[in-house]
Amino acid sequence: MAPEAGNLNLIKHVYAKRTTGKETSFESFIGLMAEDVQWHSLGGGAAGMEFTATCRSKEEVLNYFVGLARDWEMQRYTPEHYVAQGDWVVMRGSCSWKHRRTNKVCDTPKADFLRLRNGKVVEFHEFFDTAAAFAAAR
Repeated sequence: MAPEAGNLNLIKHVYAKRTTGKETSFESFIGLMAEDVQWHSLGGGAAGMEFTATCRSKEEVLNYFVGLARDWEMQRYTPEHYVAQGDWVVMRGSCSWKHRRTNKVCDTPKADFLRLRNGKVVEFHEFFDTAAAFAAAR
């Protein structure tokens, strides 16, 4: 199997677990991370979304998911398209989350860019509607 196909299959498998609606499904994501993964969120750790700060290790990514599950309840997570080229896999989809304190819902397009090396994610970038997320958190 070509490296692109292998990377694509790994990522599709992990995202399939995300669609279960259980925010605890992040264990499979953590298992796919390299120890020195670079994890970037468009939220950038801003006030009200501190868990979105840049992560530089697998342990920090775990803290990202703990913060996400603490503050937000997944309503829907729908991967729609995948593209693999070289070391990169891109997922484009949409998701919906309800903020646990405000009970407001953020429905947003979602794009993730993942770079893999030897079957592990070494770089991750997530993009979503930050204005909608910050509004739901207030």
